[in-house]
Amino acid sequence: MASLKDMRVRIASTKATQKITKAMQMVAASKLRRAQSAAEAARPFASKMDAVIANIAAAAAGSPNAPPLLKGTGKDQVHLLLVCTGERGLCGAFNSAIVRLAREHAFNLMNQGKEVKIFCVGRKGYDQLRRHFEKQIIEHIDLRGVRQLAFKNAEDIAKQVIARFDAGEFDVCTLFFSRFKSVIAQIPTAQQIIPLEVPEPSNGGTAASYEYEPEEDEILARLLPRNLAVQIFRALLENNASFYGAQMTAMDNATRNAGEMIRKQTLVYNRTRQAMITKELIEIISGAEAV
Repeated sequence: MASLKDMRVRIASTKATQKITKAMQMVAASKLRRAQSAAEAARPFASKMDAVIANIAAAAAGSPNAPPLLKGTGKDQVHLLLVCTGERGLCGAFNSAIVRLAREHAFNLMNQGKEVKIFCVGRKGYDQLRRHFEKQIIEHIDLRGVRQLAFKNAEDIAKQVIARFDAGEFDVCTLFFSRFKSVIAQIPTAQQIIPLEVPEPSNGGTAASYEYEPEEDEILARLLPRNLAVQIFRALLENNASFYGAQMTAMDNATRNAGEMIRKQTLVYNRTRQAMITKELIEIISGAEAV
C-alpha cells in the first residue's frame, strides 16, 4: 500500500496535469474560432470554382485537347494518396481517423493489383503511415514551422503534385483530410482531385449556351492547376479547424478525468490517513491501559 507521502505526490502530480490540460483546452478554444472562420470562408469559393469548372468542362466534353488534369492519363494503375494530417497530437482520434481512411483505401487498391504511392502532409500522418507503407511514401512535407496557413503553402504542394503527374509518376490522385462539422464532429473525407471528378452542372432544366474566349481547353489548362491548389488549401484549413476542435474536446475530457482522479485519490488519502490516526490512538489507549 502506498504511503501518505506517495499519495500526496500523486495528487499534486494529477493537479498539475489538470492545469496543463485546462490551459491547452483554453488555447485550442481561442484558436478554434479563427480556424473555423477561415475554413468556412474557403468553402463558398471552392464550391463556386467547382461549379465554374463543371460548366466549362461540360462545354469541352469530348474535346481531344482537354487538359490531362481533367481527362487523366487514360489509365488507372498507379494511385497517389495525398494524406493531410496534423503536426501535433493530444487531439483524440483526429489524426488516426484520417490515416485509417487512407490506409483502408490503400489496402483496397493493393488488393486490386494497383500500385500505391503516398504523399504525406503533416508529421503525425507520416509517423503512422510509414509503419505499413514506408516504401510507398515518396514525399513528406512538415508544416510545423508555419505559424499561419497561407495559400502559398497549398500552392507549393499543388506544384509538386502536378510536376509528378506531368512526369508520369501516377494516374490518379486522391486527397485525404478531415472536414470540420462541429467541435465534436470531424468527418474524414477522401476526394479525387486528379483526374478531376466534375459534377453535373445544375442548370435548373434548360441548358444554357455560353461562348468562351479564349477556348474552353485553354481556360481549363489555366484554371485546373489553380483549382487543385484551392482544393488543397481548403483541405488544410478544414484540417486546421478540425484539429483545434478535436484538441479542445480531448483536453476537456482529460480535464474532467483528472478532476475525477483527484477526487478518488483524495478520498483514498483521507481514508488511509484516518485509519492511521485511529490505529495510533488505539495503540496509545492500549498502552495506557496496560500501565
